[in-house]
Amino acid sequence: MAQGNQTKVSEFLLMGFSEDPELQPLIFGFFLSMYLITVFGNLLIILATISDSHLHTPMYFFLSNLSFVDIGFTSTTIPKMLWNIHTQSQVITYEACIFQMHFFTLFIGLDIFLLTVMAYDRFVAICHPLHYTVLMNPRICGLMVLVSWIISLLHALLESLMVLQLSFCTVLEIPHFFCELNQMIQLANSDTFLNNMVMYFVAVFLAGGSLFGIIYSYSKIMFCIREISSSQGKYKAFSTCASHLSVVSLFYCTGLGVYLSSAATHSSHSSVTASVMYTVVTPMLNPFIYSLRNKDLKRGLKMLFGKENTKVSIVLGLEKCL
Repeated sequence: MAQGNQTKVSEFLLMGFSEDPELQPLIFGFFLSMYLITVFGNLLIILATISDSHLHTPMYFFLSNLSFVDIGFTSTTIPKMLWNIHTQSQVITYEACIFQMHFFTLFIGLDIFLLTVMAYDRFVAICHPLHYTVLMNPRICGLMVLVSWIISLLHALLESLMVLQLSFCTVLEIPHFFCELNQMIQLANSDTFLNNMVMYFVAVFLAGGSLFGIIYSYSKIMFCIREISSSQGKYKAFSTCASHLSVVSLFYCTGLGVYLSSAATHSSHSSVTASVMYTVVTPMLNPFIYSLRNKDLKRGLKMLFGKENTKVSIVLGLEKCL
């Protein structure tokens, strides 16, 4: 094949889940519902933490950032898939594919870092409660989030620039519903050794290192909880980190399941189906997990809706007076 046909790629085809026309409305409705639930659920978490002064703590500061990242995470992939189903087109331009891959890599990196920082926050709160306000002051919390953004942005930029150096055919079919980094590298015609090395090194260093940090934090937390004499104290300490532990387990187990299933079956369809779990289902469930047994967050949500109802009542009252 000529070099010009390899480098001047103009578009890709996102194959999605199924090409059966009868299934398209069902898939569209299913993912639209999950996307709206994800956006509104995480948006409510953000608004609740802003509106309630009792939630202006490090834990809820990190949680609001995680909710923002989850909105961006799903917004990078789902709207394009819904648009393709609506227009009955599988086309995504080369530029849009690189753009989508870049932001997906950015947000998944931020998810990993924020979950790690939140585990450290729980470790300090339970194991070093007397030093919590010093170790987790607003400046340090802001710095942690800033460093997470910088590292994730640099990583996404590095991966994107390396993919830009690869050669592709003029039209390529991506057996996925979005432009994933691994799929892009596999479809390249040029040498991808360096790309694979960087991708796997980052996966081991960032994801593996973060997972090690989370496991270490929770091992220390469990040891500290065992030292608490009262059963009520143990329950209270564990309940503060149970939601985060559930989210971490869901995120890492589904993410690991994607790569294990694709490696074991070599089936693109099973890989795509498994990807839905950590790209769509996990961000959708996060608001429910964090608010299910969290009295502070429930109070914040009630205050948020109470304020909105008060504003509506004032507006209606003014309209009646006028």
